[in-house]
Amino acid sequence: MNERDIKFVIITGLSGAGKTQAMRCFEDMGYFCVDNLPPALIPKFAELCYKSKGSINKVALVIDIRGRGFFNMLFESLKTLIDEGYTYEILFLEASDEVLIKRFKESRRYHPLAPSGRLIEGIKEERRRMNNLKMKADYIIDTSNLTPGQLKKELINRFILEKGLEKRIILTILSFGFKYGIPLDVDLVFDVRFLPNPYYLDSLRNLLGTDKEVFNYVINNPVANIFIEKVDDLLEFLIPYYIKEGKPQLVIGIGCTGGQHRSVAIAEKLKELLEKNHSVIIKHRDIHKDNIGDDF
Repeated sequence: MNERDIKFVIITGLSGAGKTQAMRCFEDMGYFCVDNLPPALIPKFAELCYKSKGSINKVALVIDIRGRGFFNMLFESLKTLIDEGYTYEILFLEASDEVLIKRFKESRRYHPLAPSGRLIEGIKEERRRMNNLKMKADYIIDTSNLTPGQLKKELINRFILEKGLEKRIILTILSFGFKYGIPLDVDLVFDVRFLPNPYYLDSLRNLLGTDKEVFNYVINNPVANIFIEKVDDLLEFLIPYYIKEGKPQLVIGIGCTGGQHRSVAIAEKLKELLEKNHSVIIKHRDIHKDNIGDDF
């Protein structure tokens, strides 16, 4: 990690404009998030992140008018960040007066600047106080007509896709045996029971799909090669769309009858292909079941 290679995003804006929802989105995108941190503590917090030696390198801080008097120290703290070699971006969320009033009434919350007065007066005062920060913002998003899902897509587009971070999705390739049930957490399932079964060869029956002999037997089959090529093409087509939808991980299930031979070999080959462009984890759920062997 470079000396101060920590990415800070300051999430701010009007009360009721969606900052809490935005913070949840950043958490899904792998950011370490802190809500309502007093601005005076930002430089110290940055130093603590730096001392983590890379374990915390993407941070989103929600800073808003709830900080009361502390809020006025924000610009000074942001200047300190720059002086100490850190970089930051400001995301400012806003919405129309009508939408903000509706959201406050639906949630039965008090506006922080109008705890006992009219909502509209609190909103106007907050706009006035936040104007200078809005002028310094790198991104301004009006959430008036956005659903939470649409806001998430907007944030993913601006903070992942536009910045070329498409490879951050984690792929888990999970081999399994259908006789033991389909894993509950899989997103996509591919059935490879149509391939020739090594179980019916005496020399391969008690070996596993990770053994060279079984792996070669399965992978060298022409039908297996076509299948692997088509699955690889399908996954490379789908993955960018899963990323665009904000999915942080994708679990790909490869199943045969017992989960020791064919599914294991196919999973290993897919991992070899996919890890060229993505972060890949491979797991063989049923490879060490006591009853080795397929029966189909």
